[in-house]
Amino acid sequence: MADYRFDQSKGYGKLVDQAKRINESAFHLRSLVMEKNRCTDFSISGGGIFFDYSRQRVDRAIMDLLFDLAHEADVITQFSRMNAGEKVNVSENREALHMAARSFSTVPLMVDGRDVRKDFRGVLDQIQTFSTRVHDGTLTGSTGKPFTHAVVVGIGGSYLGTEFVAKALEAFADQSISLDFLANVDIHNFGAIGSRIDPEKTLWIIISKSYTTVETMANEDLIRRFMADRGLDPARHMVTVTSKGSPGDQGGGRELAAFHMFDFIGGRYSVTSAVGGVPLSIYLGYDRFERFLKGAEAMDQHTLSAPPEKNLPLIAALVSVWNTRFMRYPQSAIIPYASPLCKLAPHVQQLNMESNGKSVDMAGNFLSEPAGTVIFGEPGTNAQHSFFQLAHQGKPFPIEFIGVLNPQYQMDEGRFKGVTHQQELWANLLAQSTALATGKNDENPAKWFSGNRPSSILVLESLEPEDVGRLLAFYEAKTIYEAFLWGNNPFDQFGVELGKVTAGSLRKVMAQKNENPGYAFDDVDPLNRPYLEMLFSGKLAEQGDAGSGNTPEKVQLTREKERRG
Repeated sequence: MADYRFDQSKGYGKLVDQAKRINESAFHLRSLVMEKNRCTDFSISGGGIFFDYSRQRVDRAIMDLLFDLAHEADVITQFSRMNAGEKVNVSENREALHMAARSFSTVPLMVDGRDVRKDFRGVLDQIQTFSTRVHDGTLTGSTGKPFTHAVVVGIGGSYLGTEFVAKALEAFADQSISLDFLANVDIHNFGAIGSRIDPEKTLWIIISKSYTTVETMANEDLIRRFMADRGLDPARHMVTVTSKGSPGDQGGGRELAAFHMFDFIGGRYSVTSAVGGVPLSIYLGYDRFERFLKGAEAMDQHTLSAPPEKNLPLIAALVSVWNTRFMRYPQSAIIPYASPLCKLAPHVQQLNMESNGKSVDMAGNFLSEPAGTVIFGEPGTNAQHSFFQLAHQGKPFPIEFIGVLNPQYQMDEGRFKGVTHQQELWANLLAQSTALATGKNDENPAKWFSGNRPSSILVLESLEPEDVGRLLAFYEAKTIYEAFLWGNNPFDQFGVELGKVTAGSLRKVMAQKNENPGYAFDDVDPLNRPYLEMLFSGKLAEQGDAGSGNTPEKVQLTREKERRG
């Protein structure tokens, strides 16, 4: 809403007062969690996920005020407007239609005179046909050998979500095709992949909406030279996922196929589009990718239809905003007790931090404080032996624990200390969330646990493709609801531009040095000059050399003179 201001909303001051109240000792979590019906009253099921927030530092009065805030921000209406194809990305005057990419509805969704659902269906049909040809061996590389390896070439939203899903569903990857991700321009990334693939059997999937992203284009250039140097035709080993009409769109025989992505889907929301569809269909098979889409659609339908008090992503978003702004926790963690979800935290890290790490609202007003939270995570029980010392006795941070009832691998586990591996895993999950909430008193201060540390528990029945789709859509909806509560635009990312522009200036002087080895970086700012000198010499600067403006050649000449007296 144009007149909505988060920090000037009607309930903002009341929530500030509630934060002071809940910080009183009488409302320690060890007391809250013992209240009658606490778990029942502060848990919810929806879209195939169970969500328990009974261990969060909230009570009914706080939740009622948070629901009032959601009503004032009109978040449900905004979410519906987004789904209907309105231009909710106000700064770029675009729609945000990632949910349409996984909708199997036959009702037309018209945008600028065209049915985008028909467009998406056409792309899915193209993906299905292409992946089938790869799997049955009718589509091969330039030497006639079938593909056994695929490499996703893209950075940020062009790979993070896909990598999360691919790792989560690795148990279903039975197409005899391995999958790698080449994101970084760091030569170590390419070198590691290049050393273990068979180039004759490798398919490169280049993903870039604009087809101008420097890291991706640099890697594409290297791939073409890498393949040509081995007598292979790069065009027979390459497909693109890009915008229609971009430099990477099919033409001139430079690739096997081009799959279109659309301006109204941002990279971090693009897993259910061709960005994820092409590599995941090749890796898992198209049918499993479609099952993944249907799981995401199920969560979308819950999010669109459930009232606020039963809307799982909205409640999770309200709790997140409460923790970030009113309880003053600057970080939060995602700890899945299921190792296939090991790449979930990096995906949500980008999804949420790029969407909500903002200082202005949609109307261009500066927020009194920047929005967003720092997100990190690691699977349990690994995390317990990594950073849970801090979680229990250092600076507190909210945690979202994730449990899976039925693991992907079913086998005779036997019993150790009377329980199975799966039961041991759940014992740890429940113990950690309980111990964080209740703490433990001890006469020895080193063994004293303050408790009162908030967490939630999400439970999935299994990790089938549908379940992973549900989880993906949950975090997307949660992120967007948080943005609507803050009042910011979750679909732009101008914050990533300044570093790119600055890198462009440095790139020019590096290129100048490559063309003219005698160039001494004299016109480079003193902040960066010593690093460029070190880079081109391949040696660390010695004391007194850094920032002197001396070239390595000048420094060496001076030292020779000093040695000669």
